[in-house]
Amino acid sequence: MSKTNEGSVLTQLFKTFFGKHWPVWVGGILLGFLNILLFAIKSPWGASGGIGNWGENIYSVLGVFSLENVTATNASLYGMLCLMIIVGSFIGALFSKDFALRIPPKGEMIKGLLGGILMAIGATIGLGCTIGAFFSGVPALSGGAIIFSFALMVGVIVALRYLMWEMEKFPKWSSGKSYTWFSAKGKGRTHTILGWVMVVGVGVLAYSYTKSLQTMTWFVIVGALFGLISQRSRFCIVKAFRDPLMTGESHGAVGVIAGLMIALFGFTAIKYFGIGVDVTSLRAREMTWVFPHFWAKAAIGGVIFGIGMTIAGGCAVGTLWRIGEGQFKLWLSGIGFLLMAPISKLFLVPKVDGILPQSMKFKSFLPDYIGYGGSFALVVAILLFWYWFVKWNEKTGKFSAF
Repeated sequence: MSKTNEGSVLTQLFKTFFGKHWPVWVGGILLGFLNILLFAIKSPWGASGGIGNWGENIYSVLGVFSLENVTATNASLYGMLCLMIIVGSFIGALFSKDFALRIPPKGEMIKGLLGGILMAIGATIGLGCTIGAFFSGVPALSGGAIIFSFALMVGVIVALRYLMWEMEKFPKWSSGKSYTWFSAKGKGRTHTILGWVMVVGVGVLAYSYTKSLQTMTWFVIVGALFGLISQRSRFCIVKAFRDPLMTGESHGAVGVIAGLMIALFGFTAIKYFGIGVDVTSLRAREMTWVFPHFWAKAAIGGVIFGIGMTIAGGCAVGTLWRIGEGQFKLWLSGIGFLLMAPISKLFLVPKVDGILPQSMKFKSFLPDYIGYGGSFALVVAILLFWYWFVKWNEKTGKFSAF
């Protein structure tokens, strides 16, 4: 085979991955498998803890207020994971010529910041976000995750009602000039070259931890893949909840359902067989990603988070990969999230915990009540019903706002 033909084949392969966006269900399946891998290595995917860690470190460096009750670490695994999601998305956006710095109207920027603040409050009260408490929490067979999921839907409905009211009564709030800078020009070779530089950088960073902290090596690699896959497939959990009720489209929901179903099989096997631990640590493995938020904390946090992510236009992972794509509204959402999370953790969460009795904020592991078979069947039934609903609603439009 000639070099020309080899180049042509490689070019076609590159275009296959970056010439157009992937179906959301492909992204969901890949993310589900990677989530299983991450769990097998250490623990499942989470996002709010990593973003909050950034804020904790910033406040610690600035010495703005006491962080005695906040654990601030300089090398948090999940802080690195979130950073690499942004990097992976940036690489995908560069290769696909999707990257550009997009500045929206002022009203949208305000909503991005406000949405991030609300997501931070919801995540700290509810002990998780759309990733940790939903995308990883549900397949972890957490009862609190089920409550959090339904609460997210309530929050989305409330936020959609508000946005419809805003568009009707005050349409100018989010209108105005928008700007786009640094978009690809011509064949976009500068973007492609920068993308390859970033790929090399990820490889060097991952290798740098191979001798000192091998778990971090995996978090670097998996985090970058999370970001790239999410960007290419437009994977965003807010779309899964919002779009069926707004436009009737089911693509986002189907992608999330696919990822949850894949992770459910893997997580159940890891917990049931105690994969990766000895017999003495089996219970700890079973309780991984089962947080003390059943039922009220999950409900309160989920509603607030659902409102925030809908106003911002991006969930936890959606915010991160859109930051890497250059969407300034989500930059502000991320800033609001990381600045508010430590404040909420220090001042708001203790007040909520002081009000709620223990019976409203405990760990609920479904197999403790209905066994592994019953728990697995329950989650599958919920996912199948969700799939049926979004497909039925897509055809009928019964519950769509538009």
